[in-house]
Amino acid sequence: MYYLMPAIFILGIIAIALEDTIRVNKSATALFMCITLWLMLAFDAQHIFVERENPDFMQFVTQTELGTFPVKDQITKYLTEKAFVPHLGDVAQTLFFVMCSLLIVNIVDKHGGFLAISQVLRTENKRKLLWMIGLSSFFFSALLDNLAAAIVLIAVLRKLVPDHTDRMKYAGIIILAANAGGSWSPIGDVTTLLLWTGGNITAWHQISHLFLPALANLLVSLSIAHFWLFKKGTTLRQSSDVSSDDLYVERIPNKSRIIIFWIGILSLAFVPVFQAITHLPAFMCVLIGLVFLWIYTDLMYGKIDVIQDSDKLRIPRLSRSVDLPTIFFFLGILMSVAALNVGGQLTLFADVLSSNIKEPYAISVISGAISSVVDNVALVAATMGMYPIIPGDLFFAADGGFWTLLAYCAVTGGSIFIIGSATGVAVMGLEKISFGYYLKRFTPLAILGYIAGILLFLAMA
Repeated sequence: MYYLMPAIFILGIIAIALEDTIRVNKSATALFMCITLWLMLAFDAQHIFVERENPDFMQFVTQTELGTFPVKDQITKYLTEKAFVPHLGDVAQTLFFVMCSLLIVNIVDKHGGFLAISQVLRTENKRKLLWMIGLSSFFFSALLDNLAAAIVLIAVLRKLVPDHTDRMKYAGIIILAANAGGSWSPIGDVTTLLLWTGGNITAWHQISHLFLPALANLLVSLSIAHFWLFKKGTTLRQSSDVSSDDLYVERIPNKSRIIIFWIGILSLAFVPVFQAITHLPAFMCVLIGLVFLWIYTDLMYGKIDVIQDSDKLRIPRLSRSVDLPTIFFFLGILMSVAALNVGGQLTLFADVLSSNIKEPYAISVISGAISSVVDNVALVAATMGMYPIIPGDLFFAADGGFWTLLAYCAVTGGSIFIIGSATGVAVMGLEKISFGYYLKRFTPLAILGYIAGILLFLAMA
């Protein structure tokens, strides 16, 4: 089963990419893949750990003085104490962060916190709106994460651009800009969050070394789109409407909306500072922000009479809108990679890759290109399992060149195809964008921006 496990993983990734064709939800596929891989580890543990002399297993047995125990007990102890539970704990940190972040964004949005953004971005000129949407996506994704920023800006976009034909072009730009912005922030993407919480890259190093390459990616894409997607002087087919379409929001005092907005934004923006000072997991900061929002909104609704059915805006009701299938998808992917890490297949693959490709930067660039078809979360998690942090090494030390370029490539490479990132998949579903439509109009932009950022990074290195 040792060699069958990677085959199962690859088939699972293909099934996820072909979700629309096979009509099986990607979350169900990811969970099934995860369960299958861990069952294979359990049932073939004698061969995988003992007969193949798995180094991590042997070290665990030696350090815990289990040498006199039966082999079956050694394997059971290893799987539970060293393998499954620690990996599940690491994955849970990421899942809680994503879940709480999405909930905070939803709370702010439902309370009208983003209406002001709609007012600022309002324009009938297509080219001007292109730049405003692109720059907003770029910076919002760094503060919120690219998935949350894309969801927020699609909601704003629906008010600004009522016509679906126009809106699909801006939605494609949101994918490119959000992924570019997410690459230079430790909380900008799940993959950068993995690298940050895993100790592969620090927050300030990532920001200082990747902001300019990410900005180059954005500017190249927007500059070409400026002339390619829209003709000079063209205006929107339908006039925008940025007024609130929710009766409840209009009854909330403007001061309260502003407070809710800043609690939400600051709880996300201050994550790197919180983690650097307290050394606690990143999700604790957004959890604190969620608690503050919960307390404030409960007190607010206790003082004002919004409307009889105001319960729909309270956090217990809004929490039901959390996208659990997406959470399950990340759980399945990350724990599947953990199974391959425990089984030793990732180490074997790393040895083969390293023996054939000697240049670490080339590995980062190739990994980014692969992320256009393989989920970048799985790719980065697998890469972290394949290559350990080597103190003092130019490329593989914490904040080394390999990890820094990988943070950029894995996120922005996901823009090449619409299925290559969670942002692309989310926007694809929200705006019903087909694979072919994106391939024709935005894949060339994504490739040129991707290359521009890499060249600037190498010039700065």
